[in-house]
This record gives sequence, C-alpha cells and structure tokens, in this order.
Amino acid sequence: MTIALTGDTIVTRPLTGHDEPDYVALLELLRHADAAATNLETLFHDFEGPAMPGLPALRSDPILARDLAWAGFDLVARANNHAADYGIAGLQATTRAVAAAGLVQAGAGASLAEARRPGIFRGPGGSVSLVSAASTFPDFARASDARGPIPARPGINPLRVRTTYIVPREELERLRALARELGGKPDAGDRLEFAGAVFTAGEKARIATEADPADLAAIASQVRQAKAAADHVVVSIHCHESGGASRETPPAFLAAFARAMIDAGADAVVGHGPHVLRGIEIYRGKPILYSLGNFLFEYETVSELPSDDYEAVDLPPTARPDDFFDRYDQGGARGYPSEPEVWESAVAVVRFRGASPEGVDLHPISLGFGQPRGERGRPKLAEAELARKIVERLVRLSEPFGTKIDFADGIGRIRIPP
Repeated sequence: MTIALTGDTIVTRPLTGHDEPDYVALLELLRHADAAATNLETLFHDFEGPAMPGLPALRSDPILARDLAWAGFDLVARANNHAADYGIAGLQATTRAVAAAGLVQAGAGASLAEARRPGIFRGPGGSVSLVSAASTFPDFARASDARGPIPARPGINPLRVRTTYIVPREELERLRALARELGGKPDAGDRLEFAGAVFTAGEKARIATEADPADLAAIASQVRQAKAAADHVVVSIHCHESGGASRETPPAFLAAFARAMIDAGADAVVGHGPHVLRGIEIYRGKPILYSLGNFLFEYETVSELPSDDYEAVDLPPTARPDDFFDRYDQGGARGYPSEPEVWESAVAVVRFRGASPEGVDLHPISLGFGQPRGERGRPKLAEAELARKIVERLVRLSEPFGTKIDFADGIGRIRIPP
C-alpha cells in the first residue's frame, strides 16, 4: 500500500483546466497512491457567518472541495489556525462541503469528542485512519464537550502547549523588579509569572515547551482506537512553533508528541504549519515528517476579506484584496512572496509492505516562486536542478535525526529496514 502525504493546502482557484506536463504528472502521483491526504488550511463557505479576528481570514468557493477530490485526495486534516476564521458557521459549512465532495475529514467537529475522532478512508488498497490536531490556534477555535445544560462548542482538536522561558537568575530578578514597578506582586523564588508568560531561573536563556499531558493522552487514545479500526494510521499535526531561531527547527514538544503518537500505534506522523520544510525522523521504523511545507498556497487570491484585515494595514473601505496584499507584503518585497523556501516543498509517498513502512519517496514540487500573484501557489513537480536543491535541503534538515536520504531519478528516497 502507498499513502501520499502533503503539507498545507489553501486553494482559491480551480484546479481543472491546466495541462502542463509537470502538473499532470503530480496529479497522477496523487491518484496512483492508494490513499492521499492534505491539511486543509482554508474554509469552504459562502459567508454564512461573520469573520473572527485573524489575518488574513481565508475563504474558498465550496465547489473547490470537489477539485481536491478530482486531484486525487481522499482525506483532509481540518485542525489548524484558520479553521475558525469565520466562526462556527464557517467551520460547519466547510464540514458540509468536504463531506459533499466525498472526502474523509478529521480534526474539526461539533464537539471535542467529534473533533478528536479519526476519519477512516477505505479503498481498494486498504484502509487508512487520519487523526488531526493543532498546536497553533486561537483559543476560541478550540472545541469543547457539553457539560450539564451547556452545549458543546464546535471547533478543532487542540494540542495545548506549556511554554516556559528559562533565563539567568539576574535576568529573572530584573523581570521581577519590573513586575513590581508596574504594580504587580510577584512571588519570590525560581519561578515568575509576568506579562502572561512563565519564567524560571537557569544557566542560559532558552525556551522550554511541553505538550499538555491531558491533550496528549486523549489524542494518543484516539490513535489506539484508530489502529484497531484501520490497516494504517496517519497523525496530522499543525505546528507553527519552532525550536529555535529558525522555523525549520521543530520544537521539543513536537518531537515528544510525534514519538508518543508512534508509540500509541501511528504508522506515520505528518507535520505542517511553518510553511517551510522540516527534517524527517525514522522512529521505531515509522516516519515522522516534521513539516512538508505547502502543497497549494493560493492565499493571495481570496475573493473577499473582512474589514478587520483592511484596518490592520490602514486601508480605506474602498480597498480590495489586491490592495491588501500589496500593502501586507509590500508588493512582494517582504513576507512569503520574497522567500523561495516557502514555494519549494515535497510530496511524501510512504510505501508499506504488509503492516510496516518499507520506505518514503520524496517528490520535490515547485509552487512558482517569483511568478505573478495570480499564478503562483499551484504546485508542479520540480524540474531537475530545483528538485536536487529541495532534496539536499531535506538531507540537511534530517541529519540531526540520523535519517539518510538518497537522491536518484529526481526524487529523494528513504529506506526503512524491516
């Protein structure tokens, strides 16, 4: 069995009607896999509800959900920081559109129990369960269960994270003094809560992160149930947080989470969120893809934006989305349009022999860096020179995990010993 995995998908333009050979070949890659999954980081709706605070608020025509199925996708992960851009109404409209397109979905629901529940795809080659969670999200997007007379809150499956800032003791005492000057009453000792953050004393400055134990246990429980219901289990995790100055470095909590999911029975963990590639780890014979970057990245061609977005960049009521992105990205001089690595990614095809993965094929893709706004964002298989560059980046990022990636015939290959 083969499972094709991709990063973030923000689709705002039809996928049909294009015949470039590298684009057609990419679609065939997805369609020939026994199952294909992506992270759906947009909403399919017709403005049934108001936009929530966010920048930018994403919306796609509901008919485009069918384009994802046409392209070859079978499953979509829904847990991410844009899932509630248009509140409960937008989230529920997306659920309806995805279901109408025949796609299996996971990570969002009418309650926390539903958002955590695996989605199961059953195809001729076998069955795949998808569990979807996010560590990056606005708190209002987090689903909850009913309690007494209080109904459940629709939302996403959260992986909350505890962050502690470790600083030298003298810096901690300076922060404590500042807290007192501003009217606070901080406790003495090695721990300080200040300005919404937690600080502790240590030898050198660093950031420590830990997944919420209750969320971790609940998601692991769903993985165990998913394993009992399907041949293979994929865990999807949307994580913007980084483990250092570079967003290419996964945070410590993400590594701990991913390994815990493998321990619970997952056959692969796929990350996304930072909009760039991260390294690959083989843990207990199972692949952890810390980020596959972007697959479809058409955020700049949304049809409408809420007034909050225009106000955030000081534009008048007469402004349109093009005006917003001209201001937001300074005409392409800053932000994502100026960063080649955002537009260079890969599709990972996990190959199974029986119950266990035997390898991962990494197919480099290009999303059109440097092309006009109305053209970039749609992926194609990368040409030879760029393909090598992308695989070499994955080799470098995967070295800390001891993962060996070979480059041959334009793709990266990881062999997983039995």
